[in-house]
Amino acid sequence: MRDKPINIAQPTFLGNEKKYVTDALESGWISSIGKYIEIFEKSFAQYHGVKHAIATHNGTIALHLALAASGIKEEDEVLVPDLTFIATSNSVRYCNAIPVLTDVETDDWNISPSDMANKITPKTKAVIPVHLYGNPVRLREILGIAHAHNLIVIEDCAEALGAKYEGKPVGTFGDIACFSFFGNKVITTGEGGMCLTNNDDLAERMRILRDHGMNRNKKYWYDCVGFNYRMTNMQAAVGLAQLEQIDHLLSARDHIYDAYCDCFRKFPLIRLQSTHGQQNTNWIFTLRIHDFTFDQRDSVMAMMKQKKIDTRPVFYPIHQMSFYQDPAFARGGFPNSAFISREGISLPTWVGLQDDDIRYISESLMESIQQCTP
Repeated sequence: MRDKPINIAQPTFLGNEKKYVTDALESGWISSIGKYIEIFEKSFAQYHGVKHAIATHNGTIALHLALAASGIKEEDEVLVPDLTFIATSNSVRYCNAIPVLTDVETDDWNISPSDMANKITPKTKAVIPVHLYGNPVRLREILGIAHAHNLIVIEDCAEALGAKYEGKPVGTFGDIACFSFFGNKVITTGEGGMCLTNNDDLAERMRILRDHGMNRNKKYWYDCVGFNYRMTNMQAAVGLAQLEQIDHLLSARDHIYDAYCDCFRKFPLIRLQSTHGQQNTNWIFTLRIHDFTFDQRDSVMAMMKQKKIDTRPVFYPIHQMSFYQDPAFARGGFPNSAFISREGISLPTWVGLQDDDIRYISESLMESIQQCTP
């Protein structure tokens, strides 16, 4: 057994983070004005090949800002996968709109195009496809359905920076894309987020709403009720330094993914997300233990904790939350999200994890699974 615990995630600072933050501190520009905000936004937009990037204080804010700028309002319906971090759905409710939960696919665990199509009504205005755990959704199918019904598409890329669909970065397909820079993400600013768009009008609305609704040409004159959703210059300084290392960070995660796959290749109870030949960013290595119950899965996690290995469960389906059981949100059944959640477990994934660590984690997991198998 290891003496030192292995965390589920931890940030990696290998570049100019300290240099840029120190520069921001010494400049006196530590809040929402400063050179690093503009440079970070421009660099992030350039990396994705889009026109506009709008930095925000966190990823949840990015989602709400995107919805608000898109005109989502009370009683509008927005399609959201049932299996995702709850911020995706909650952001819709911040607009007093109705998040309509959809089931997911059994293979890639992402929003089901067929269930999405079945839940469209005259009130449906948008869909938020989530690239769950960094795995691209079936974008061509989703976009085809959305365009046929004139729906706004807001890609939730919180976990998928660097992932590609048909060779093109995710976050460049919808009307707006939203990213998170929380401490466990591919790159981090501590807390932070970003919206991407090629639409000039949407970009302008997001910039206005982000800054209290202030007129962009007349300081302290307000055109609408807005929000204080701005990123700080210090956050952006960290983010820029992280983005400079993006190729290394992604390739390190690819190595971790391949190393885990090699360890589990001959273990029959492990099931992974299907990538459909697309490029997964391996935000956090997540698997299913075939035909396990919640109790068995939780027992495995408890055994891993005894071995000083941090794990976490797959997201619980949103429809199981007490405040989402209203038929307005949860229409029909969600068998796929339920069994994926029941069987799912995430393993430590962060740059700096060594091959010996991965072998120890993998062997410990297989041993724990075998002990919990009837």
